[in-house]
Amino acid sequence: MYHIGEFAQRVALSIDTLRYYEKLGLLQPKRDNHQQRLYSDQDLTWLAFIKRLKQIGMPMRDIQTYAKLRAQGDTTITARMTLLHHQTERLLIARAEVDAQLKFLDRKLTIYQDRLRELTKF
Repeated sequence: MYHIGEFAQRVALSIDTLRYYEKLGLLQPKRDNHQQRLYSDQDLTWLAFIKRLKQIGMPMRDIQTYAKLRAQGDTTITARMTLLHHQTERLLIARAEVDAQLKFLDRKLTIYQDRLRELTKF
């Protein structure tokens, strides 16, 4: 078990962020006899997943929904999968937009390369 300071260091987040995540319902640490927060290895794993969801651009409201569903157990697996499928769709759309921008840049670079070749022929 980890107290909040050690846990914050392990997950590379501030104590304030951990408290904020608790307020949002994303984390539910146990408490010791002095009411200090105690985090487990399971909390480490769960927080790594939350951080990944944030990295892939999942909106915080969806992460909160996912956390609520997770807390309800296996009966919510289908609903959690739906949230992940929606995020997959968002990422695919974003990837298509990036791919289109890369194609644009590639065409422009090709034009410049062709122009440079023409200029160096003489």
